[in-house]
Amino acid sequence: MPDPSQAPLPEGLVAFLKRGCPTCELVVPVLAELGAGPGITLYTQDDPEFPDGLEALDETELARSWHHSIEAVPTLLRIEDGKETARTLGWHRGDWEELSGMAGLGAGLPDWRPGCGSLSVDPTREPELRQRFEGGALRSRRVELAALEDEQEAIFERGWTDGLPVVPPTEARVMAMLEGTSRRPDELVAIVPPDLAQGTIEKIAINAVMAGCKPEYLPIVLAAVEAVCNDTFNMHGVQATTMGCTPLIVVNGPIRRAVGMNSGVAVLSPGNRANSTIGRALQLVIRNIGGSRPGGIDRSTFGHPGKLGMCFAEDEEASPWQPLSTDLGVAAGTNAVTVFACEGPRLIVDQLSREPDSLVRSLAACLKATHHPKLGVALSALLVIGPEHGRVFREAGWSKAKLEQELAQALLLRGGDVMRGAGGIAEGLPLPPGAEEAQLPKFRPGALPIVFAGSGAGLFSTVFGGWLTGPEGSQPVTQEIKP
Repeated sequence: MPDPSQAPLPEGLVAFLKRGCPTCELVVPVLAELGAGPGITLYTQDDPEFPDGLEALDETELARSWHHSIEAVPTLLRIEDGKETARTLGWHRGDWEELSGMAGLGAGLPDWRPGCGSLSVDPTREPELRQRFEGGALRSRRVELAALEDEQEAIFERGWTDGLPVVPPTEARVMAMLEGTSRRPDELVAIVPPDLAQGTIEKIAINAVMAGCKPEYLPIVLAAVEAVCNDTFNMHGVQATTMGCTPLIVVNGPIRRAVGMNSGVAVLSPGNRANSTIGRALQLVIRNIGGSRPGGIDRSTFGHPGKLGMCFAEDEEASPWQPLSTDLGVAAGTNAVTVFACEGPRLIVDQLSREPDSLVRSLAACLKATHHPKLGVALSALLVIGPEHGRVFREAGWSKAKLEQELAQALLLRGGDVMRGAGGIAEGLPLPPGAEEAQLPKFRPGALPIVFAGSGAGLFSTVFGGWLTGPEGSQPVTQEIKP
């Protein structure tokens, strides 16, 4: 049976009102005048007995208000041949006279008064209304729980969580999450490995709800999913390797500040909702859509806590250099994410270097220990320069290109020191005899991206060891964030 609330409104003048609105109370005499003239249909959102002395229709279910996008009350409409031809919000004598075709309305009333918010856009009611009137647009399977079944325990038992409680993804919450993007719920974002399942906007939004995201974070999550599902990133390999690396998300552009991301004090710590939940949402997508679970496709020997989610923003405002996303080809000022396959962070401590030459050698010495001091050539790492270390380079006038060049030189490995068996250590590079004086790069050229973040107090930086890079491994991928 057709829903009468979605049928065209009655012909003529139509007004939406509520008793709780002073302006609606103010225009009751005007409504009486219109009722005695061309006629008017009244819909009352909160009290079917309002306006006193006038006949009104019960609109407490708010169905017509929702379907006809009533944003404020009073709203006066003119309906002709089943279509809206004019609309005015609040009380403005000239607008009401023009719309109704009646002169001299509201004698003794002020010329203008603003209206009040419609109950159909009340933030406390909108999620429930969205579910009621648009929930049928969601295509995902509904899971009904028994009356006495605990939501969290049911989610744990079904394997949908990362080991921590999640936010139950009700229809209302998913619909609210989808408000964070202008993209259609059924739009395909990516084929998510390892199961090569379809990651639609809706499916990703469900996992964003579970992770605890706000709707405004959703575009960042979507961009991160697109980035890790790029063949260049090699998500299947990242998840299947026994090394236990996982995607790290670095966010650039104005959106960092708009959603309140942390790029400063304790930047890699929990406590910031955006950082924590965006990283977690990506991991839940990989798990729940892609099918990667520890002991299954995820074969990491140890793993690390970053598999719960790793995400932070670059401190572009304080940085002496252009942002990471610009290094990787995105125009400055563009919202973007960069994903990097890495192990957990390791702090680099140097409290004494005040000259760039000393500090670059210090950083290189720590970076050489990444993975193993005798391994290199095909490896990668992400270097996060803290503000006080960054100040040393800024005051010396070093560009990021200069720092990268000096680091590459300081990171050269002598073949005789890193070949297998050298130093009584079997591990090492498989170098042929005679390669003792060869100079080998610790990291593949271009595989040591530099980011600026952290607190302004403390002479520290941080390194994230990466995975294999190049065609056989994973390379960073930068993805613009779409609204």
